[in-house]
Amino acid sequence: MDMIMTSIQGLGGFALYFISSVVALLAFKFIYTMITPYDEWALVKNNNSAAAIALTGTLIGYAIALGSAAKNSVNYVDFIVWAVVALITQVLAYLIVRMLMPLIASRIEKAEVSAGIVLGGVSVAIGILNAACMTY
Repeated sequence: MDMIMTSIQGLGGFALYFISSVVALLAFKFIYTMITPYDEWALVKNNNSAAAIALTGTLIGYAIALGSAAKNSVNYVDFIVWAVVALITQVLAYLIVRMLMPLIASRIEKAEVSAGIVLGGVSVAIGILNAACMTY
C-alpha cells in the first residue's frame, strides 16, 4: 500500500507537466501553421497527403523535443524554457528548409508527397537532435 501511495504522490507533477506539454504542443501547432503560407488543416481535410505528412512530422519532432525537456528539466521553469527553445528550433528548421527549397510550400499545396516527406523528416530529425542536446 505504501508503494501505491508513493506512486500516487507523483500524479500532481505528472498532471502539471502533461497538461503543460499538451498546451505547448497546441501552441506550437498554432504558431507553426501561422508561419506557413498554406492552411494545413484545409489541405489535410482535402486529402492532401503531403500536408498531412509535413504537419505530422513537425508535431512529432516538437513532441520528441518536448518530451526530452520534461524528462531532463530540473524544475518547471526549466521545462518551460526548454519547451520554448524547442519551439524556436523547430520553427527555424522549417524556415531553413524553405530557404534551401523555396518551392517546398507550393509543392506541398500541390500534394507532392515527396515534399511532405522531406519537410516532415527534417522536422523529426531536428526534434531528435534537439532532444538529445537537452541534457545536463
